Amino acid sequence: MAKADSGTSKRERNKTARWVVTIFITTIFVSGAISLLSDAVMENSSIAVAFLILLAIVLVGIVFDVIGVAVTSADEKPFHSMAARKVPGAREAISLLRSAERVSSICNDVVGDICGVVSGSASATIASQILTHFTFSWPQVVSLVMSALVAALTVGGKAIGKTFAIRSCTAIVHGVGKLIYTWNHFRALFRKKKES
Repeated sequence: MAKADSGTSKRERNKTARWVVTIFITTIFVSGAISLLSDAVMENSSIAVAFLILLAIVLVGIVFDVIGVAVTSADEKPFHSMAARKVPGAREAISLLRSAERVSSICNDVVGDICGVVSGSASATIASQILTHFTFSWPQVVSLVMSALVAALTVGGKAIGKTFAIRSCTAIVHGVGKLIYTWNHFRALFRKKKES
């Protein structure tokens, strides 16, 4: 019995180690690619467009934070009755809840941290754009204001999002489940068309 337990715990440790390595490598590549892309787009954009891109990055971080919190807060029971009635997205929602730890890690840590890094570099790009168009006696103020604005939007947005996520966790998880169901449905249709 002890050997079986030690074998199971070893498998769990190996599984966790593989997960950590996978997330680490994925985060490096995804973060680097998004940073390069956003920098390239923002440098060739007007200040107004650059602000909109920055807001979109912050919003993506907030939305994924809401999903991460909802998945860890939701109860699996309502989705079982939905799955029995063959409600679209119910089975996908159950899968999300059974992998809550990983889903939360991807949404809150990976996507959240990537958006944080990218929004920081985006705010620096906007600050440099502002400084090329306008003259300031103390240029550091522009960088400070941009950093403070991004931090306030991110923290404030996530605080509101967390409250909403906890109160509406079932609806949010079901909504994400529906999106996954729709995506899988389209993929299946595409495969059938390819095969025929």
